[in-house]
Amino acid sequence: MRGTNLKRWLLQNVGFGTALLLLAVLYISYNMMHPRGFSSAVAVQNANETAAIAFVAMAQTLPVLLGGLDLSVGAVMTLTSCIASHLVSGSPAQILLGMVLTLLSGTAFGLMNGLIVVYGRIQPIIATLATGAVAVGLALLVRPKPGGDVDGDLNWALTNSVFDFADTYGLADGGNAWWLRPIANVPVPVILVALIAILVWVPFRRSVTGRTVYAIGSAEGPAFMSGLPIHRAKIAAFTMGGFFAACGGLYLAIQTSSGNADIQQAGAYTLNSIAAVVLGGTSLLGGIGSAIGSIVGAMILRVISFYFRILDIDPLLQPLIEGVVLLVAVSFGAFRTLRVKNKLDLFR
Repeated sequence: MRGTNLKRWLLQNVGFGTALLLLAVLYISYNMMHPRGFSSAVAVQNANETAAIAFVAMAQTLPVLLGGLDLSVGAVMTLTSCIASHLVSGSPAQILLGMVLTLLSGTAFGLMNGLIVVYGRIQPIIATLATGAVAVGLALLVRPKPGGDVDGDLNWALTNSVFDFADTYGLADGGNAWWLRPIANVPVPVILVALIAILVWVPFRRSVTGRTVYAIGSAEGPAFMSGLPIHRAKIAAFTMGGFFAACGGLYLAIQTSSGNADIQQAGAYTLNSIAAVVLGGTSLLGGIGSAIGSIVGAMILRVISFYFRILDIDPLLQPLIEGVVLLVAVSFGAFRTLRVKNKLDLFR
């Protein structure tokens, strides 16, 4: 029985396993080619460049699991980064309140998306295309020009190693704190992404609502006939997507100490989130995949961009290479569909 379950798990997670293997090969090779090699400074820089896209990829995962796409995740991230650039400063209490309000604003926007999709009976890709434009418009109202005043200590603490975080807030004890030594060189962005995944995604995935999201993506008709809470699951998925996008916006504001209502940035993050989801093993057909896989996919995307610097590739060629990578990833995801004679087998 255990052997059968293991075989089933491996078959269901072949995309995620392949993504992990690809990430390991790419990242090890990158560090071997890097002039500074395997170092804490390189890891921190890489983590900072990956965190925002990892959060947005998590946001995109939930609509994709439903069998749709959310074209507003990049815009929501941009909007929340502009909001954070106004609110995340002042006293510790004011900073905490600003962070909470930023996350609530993105969550509320995701809730609006879910309500429009469910009760407006509009396809997600159409609804979120429109709401994404609304989010960018609001971002321009909040921050007409790039700028902001994010707390400097918070910026330093969350964009460096655990030692820097502890030292900033007086927890390091000169580097002698017993709890600090094993993790002193771990990048804080890695811990932030991991904590959000463990504390938010994992409980949601195991809940009835989370399992219903997978059921909808696999076969919505049978899920409805089984009495599963279809509407609640769809609304929850888009709401959770808004929360993850807000996490990305908040981190981006802290990282850059500013907000910028950049339409091109919003579009780029949305497209990259779709690429990360596919690279992480989530099926665009719905019902298969996870936010953890999307984080891995985001890391793969960023490692590929790291190679551009190491190999000194012409910037004009970089979008072409990224587009080819995405096309190949989507093609691999389609192979399974082409091989199956009975489409019901895709969901077994």
